[in-house]
Amino acid sequence: MSNESDSDLIFKALAHRRRREILDMLKDAPRTTGMLCETFTDMDRCTVMQHLKVLEEADLVIAKKDGRERWNHLNSLPIKKIHDRWISAYASHALSILDRLKSDLED
Repeated sequence: MSNESDSDLIFKALAHRRRREILDMLKDAPRTTGMLCETFTDMDRCTVMQHLKVLEEADLVIAKKDGRERWNHLNSLPIKKIHDRWISAYASHALSILDRLKSDLED
């Protein structure tokens, strides 16, 4: 991530349940925009496209045109960078606290 605004875009994209659902689907395999629209029957095509735009701006989705279809691919690298920057540091701290607690309880 080149600057803080990049991570802000990622957190914004991940904040919405529907966008996380789209990412979960793309984790399994790339999907066309039409396939995604068929899955989310409660949203119109415009809304799905708006969610995809937010995901693209955060670099979480890479879209490639193939003829008339637009294929959406997951780019997991930004999530890995968030994990490395934020989650792993806190997880190791939490594990050390749990290890101390376990030791204290065993004594």
